[in-house]
Amino acid sequence: MLQSLHVKNLALMEETEVEFGRGLNILTGETGAGKSLLIGSVNLALGGKFEREMLRKGKESALVELVFSTSDERVRSKLLQLELESEDDGTVIISRKMQVGKSVYKVNGETVTARQVKELAELLIDIHGQHEHQSLLNKKKHMEILDAYSGEEFLRAAEEVEGAYKVCREITRTLEEEAMDEEEKAREQALAEFELQEIEQARLVPGEDEELEKRYRLMVNGKRIAENLTESYQYTGNDFEGGAGIALSRALRALRSVSTLDDTLGDMEEQLSEIDSLLADYNRDLAAYMVDLEFDSEDFDAVEERLNLLNRLKEKYGASIEAVLAYGEERAKLLEKISDYDAYMKQLEEKLAAARKKLEEACAILSDIRRKNAEVLTKLLKEALIHLNFLTVEFKIEVRRASGITARGYDDVEFLISTNPGETLKPLGQVASGGELSRVMLAIKTVLAGRDDIDTLIFDEIDTGISGRTAWRVSEQLDTVAHAHQVLCITHLPQIAAMADRHFVIEKSSSQDNTITDIRVLEEEESLGELARLLGSDALTEAALSNAREMRIQAASHKKVGEKSS
Repeated sequence: MLQSLHVKNLALMEETEVEFGRGLNILTGETGAGKSLLIGSVNLALGGKFEREMLRKGKESALVELVFSTSDERVRSKLLQLELESEDDGTVIISRKMQVGKSVYKVNGETVTARQVKELAELLIDIHGQHEHQSLLNKKKHMEILDAYSGEEFLRAAEEVEGAYKVCREITRTLEEEAMDEEEKAREQALAEFELQEIEQARLVPGEDEELEKRYRLMVNGKRIAENLTESYQYTGNDFEGGAGIALSRALRALRSVSTLDDTLGDMEEQLSEIDSLLADYNRDLAAYMVDLEFDSEDFDAVEERLNLLNRLKEKYGASIEAVLAYGEERAKLLEKISDYDAYMKQLEEKLAAARKKLEEACAILSDIRRKNAEVLTKLLKEALIHLNFLTVEFKIEVRRASGITARGYDDVEFLISTNPGETLKPLGQVASGGELSRVMLAIKTVLAGRDDIDTLIFDEIDTGISGRTAWRVSEQLDTVAHAHQVLCITHLPQIAAMADRHFVIEKSSSQDNTITDIRVLEEEESLGELARLLGSDALTEAALSNAREMRIQAASHKKVGEKSS
């Protein structure tokens, strides 16, 4: 659940921290106090769009921090997948520091990306914004809701459809790319034959270019190398009067004439003798290298010509000899394909037909699962709608075959409703008002909550367009959801506020040059006063407080019934 929210320097919030509890957390406040700022700050922490105007006046940065506690293994697995620290007690801390043009996200103290935060948030919290019910006007949303209800069996079938669809799409793309008329075939064949012949005639050997380049460098710099090596040979040999070899031999003879007079001199003689041997070895190796260095102009021309050929082929067909050879293999395959083009295309068409058949079968299985779950979900949603004061409602989830096939199958899903006796079922968008759409969305959230592992649900003014008895029904439904989930609900209706397990008020205060919005939890008497305000009372009269107490008693009565039934 969401344990706490910490906000600093965001809009009218200077710095505030609020701790939420389990069950139904209700937030109320005067119009304009900043109730929606709560949802806005949570959305910002989870990757929502930040704009300069959201910063508190005179501040350079803002901070939002959410602290969750969870025992959900999916969250722990996601943290491991994202290579993030996982706390033993299940605490997950998500924060975002915002500056103009820059944001820093952190999870449990480690810097992360916005995408990683969103992936994690999908397992922790579900936010129902003020206008989310409007999404029900889009049929695409209807399919999403049905699919979300349909469980593991559906997910497996949906994966089969998606995989089969991708196979069909790839084969179709190949067919389109490979389609050629006779003139194009002839042109491709002539080009492929020329290129393959050029590559085969070169008799390429992997690594050959590197060896040739090494030899070529030696040949190009041969004269300079030879001159310097000759000089080195002279100065280290015994043929040049000033050479190190002659000087070293003389030094060795001089030392030997006295080495028998002292043991230390004997050791020094041995060292000098070893140096003399090393120098002689070096001189011999140098002489051998100089012999190998000799080459004639014909050899140089042959190496240069071969290198030019290899480099020309690499410029045309690939960056390396291996790449050129691979290109040649592709050309050979193309020639083989063109030589039996009709058979090749027929094979592709047969492959596509088989893939389409498999896709059709997978779609049929998926459609059956959708239809089966549509019947169950229709019944559950109708019951939830009746509980939300749709007393004569008829509701149906219609699953019909669409004109084409997508990665989600061949179904078209639409919610149909009738709210008056005798009226035929019509698409939701043609019948329902804003308040009715809001209740339909609450019914959906209530039903899906039974299958949803997300612990925290936030509702921002779910009570749009309702009042009276209907408001009590919405309140009772929220309490039902709160038995299995932590619910945060922003409302302006006393019937919903009366059902609170924990009641918060959002207040705005102003001084001469400063305006601040704050959130605080209410004690019982303060909650009664806030209920009286929501009931329309300008003053906390005993009559207004009495009405508020009656509402709390009625809400408590429902809660007791709910506890017994659960």
